Amino acid sequence: MPILVAVIAAAAIILIAYGIAGSSPVDPVQARLTQLGTMQAKNLEELELQQPFFDRTIRPLAGKLSGSVARITSSNFSERTEKRLALAGNPGEMRTADWLGIKAIVAVVTAGILFILFAFLLGGGILQGIVFGLLGLGIGYILPEFWLGGRVKKRQKAILLQIPDALDLLTISVRAGLGFDAALGKVVEKMKGPLIDEFRRALAEVRVGKVRREALRDIIPRTEVQPLTNFVGAIIQAEQLGVSISKVLQVQSEQLRIERRQRAEEQAAQAPIKMLFPLVGCIFPSLFIVILGPAIILIIGNLGNTGQ
Repeated sequence: MPILVAVIAAAAIILIAYGIAGSSPVDPVQARLTQLGTMQAKNLEELELQQPFFDRTIRPLAGKLSGSVARITSSNFSERTEKRLALAGNPGEMRTADWLGIKAIVAVVTAGILFILFAFLLGGGILQGIVFGLLGLGIGYILPEFWLGGRVKKRQKAILLQIPDALDLLTISVRAGLGFDAALGKVVEKMKGPLIDEFRRALAEVRVGKVRREALRDIIPRTEVQPLTNFVGAIIQAEQLGVSISKVLQVQSEQLRIERRQRAEEQAAQAPIKMLFPLVGCIFPSLFIVILGPAIILIIGNLGNTGQ
């Protein structure tokens, strides 16, 4: 028995020594790469969690759905959608594929809500739920277009209201001795808004080598605001003909101030007409009740006494 224990112990020692001798040494470079890979994975996970909810969930789902939706849409529709997104300022840095995916998500969610509402909650049955679910697909697919149209109008209105102030500052900067690009940079530095974002983009394009008139001309299809179109056209024409930009800016500034005053007068003239509907619908019925109510009560009481 002691001999057997000694043999087993010797065999174990030999096996341990063989394992230690046969194991290759750890490569420090490989160990460092493994550590960096683990750290990079953790950093990527943290960066992904720091992204907005839209970028982490809605955008990937929209990207998956946009492929199937894009196959049934025409190229004209894609071009029109791209243009409308540009007019809206590219909310969320969305492109046509992202927008189609979002429309598909809204359509599916709306259809699901209507199906559950009419099939189970209101007790209409599965058939009625399917009918309203199909109707919800169309409604949900159209609803985002209304939101996008409202955003386009809101952005265009903000640009229209900001043009006179931006042009005044631009005129003052040019008349103070700055060049047009430097004056435009001063406007970008001092102001904020959708118009300033367009000017900032034009300046960035000029700095990377694009011709200034081309950079300014590209603003027009991204805004479609008539006063801004006239201003850009006047600047391009002055540059081509060699006319003093200072004089052109002064004339444009005066013209825009006149147009702003005319718009204010037009809105003031429309105010009484706009006030008529709430007056007729909300205030006049209350006045009639307060004024004629006691008289009606007295008439009804007198008629009752006469009948007796």
